[in-house]
Amino acid sequence: MGQTLSEPVTAKETATCANSYVKVGSSCMQGWRINMEDAHTHLLAVPDDKEACFFAVYDGHGGARISQYAGIHLHKKIVQTEAYAQGRIEDAIREGFLKIDEEMVNHEDMKDELSGTTAVIVLIKNNRIYCGNVGDSRAVACVSGVAEPLSFDHKPANESEAKRIVAAGGWVEFNRVNGNLALSRALGDFVFKRNDTKPAEEQIVTAFPDVTTCEMTPDHEFMIVACDGIWDVMSNQEVIDFCRDRFAAGREPEVVCEDLLTRCLAPDCQMGGLGCDNMTVVLVCLLQNQGWDHFVARCNRPRVATPTPRDEQCLDDDSSSPANFVTPPRTPTKPATVGEEANLGSSTGDQRVPDVVQTQSNVAILHVDDDEHPPADFAAESEHPPAAVD
Repeated sequence: MGQTLSEPVTAKETATCANSYVKVGSSCMQGWRINMEDAHTHLLAVPDDKEACFFAVYDGHGGARISQYAGIHLHKKIVQTEAYAQGRIEDAIREGFLKIDEEMVNHEDMKDELSGTTAVIVLIKNNRIYCGNVGDSRAVACVSGVAEPLSFDHKPANESEAKRIVAAGGWVEFNRVNGNLALSRALGDFVFKRNDTKPAEEQIVTAFPDVTTCEMTPDHEFMIVACDGIWDVMSNQEVIDFCRDRFAAGREPEVVCEDLLTRCLAPDCQMGGLGCDNMTVVLVCLLQNQGWDHFVARCNRPRVATPTPRDEQCLDDDSSSPANFVTPPRTPTKPATVGEEANLGSSTGDQRVPDVVQTQSNVAILHVDDDEHPPADFAAESEHPPAAVD
């Protein structure tokens, strides 16, 4: 667990965007941590491929530099691969992760960077859902009310992960890589990627992602992409139930995101770190060209299957009742109905808010002038990681 403040920073950076196929809300909160190290991106149309949507969360550790860079550039690396042009999306995701990591480690200003980040991305194209993941941020789909994981956490204690770590010259101690890092895969963390006899996929810590894919069906209601600040506090099914109940009551996705952050924030930091992390959530409502009212009606249908006993756990207070939903005070939501929104919280705790510009159709979008900023320009000086990094 990282260092914490005496009081949490509860201001939320919130945005929303929509088209006929998806309606998206996102929110992030610094919480108890001294710095905000998360970043996230949502695009209704990926550059170079207007038929693909892209959503991602990056949970930085040891600083925000790697998470910020990934938030701006990873989706471009994926769609610019030859594999993507050939329709091999799963291969393109794998190549994109490795390419951005290679680009950073070969950059003069970043090769000695000590920070790192998780990365979980969801790309929707041709009615298929693709998910790529390194680390312990997570993507989960709601299918007729049931949580279906799209990604799986990478922890050093996992048998296959531990074998790779040891084979590359590392070790696992206290469920951490070399007694330090709580993740077994990540972007950045270059100190764990210096075995010259091993390819990138076989380093102590690797940026090689697991990739899953599935066909989107009418039963797919929504997806949630979030960092471990959420998943450490609630199970997959608890989060799905929490969000679905609110959608059934007609609440907008960006408001549900804020509700979830408030629910997961610890009242103090005496709970072993649970609820004390930075928190970032992206909710993707799958309208599937049938409109918001139809989506709300779908979320009111009974769940079609029974979750496991652990996932049946629910809040034992009244806050989960739709009748008690009250919108908390919050910062104004920023519309992003076309194009891209990338939230890049700075490592000083100040939020970097993208410019709001007008398109020819007079639709406000959030815009980041990403191509004008090399790695050294947009990121604050990174911090040395603590002895143990979450």
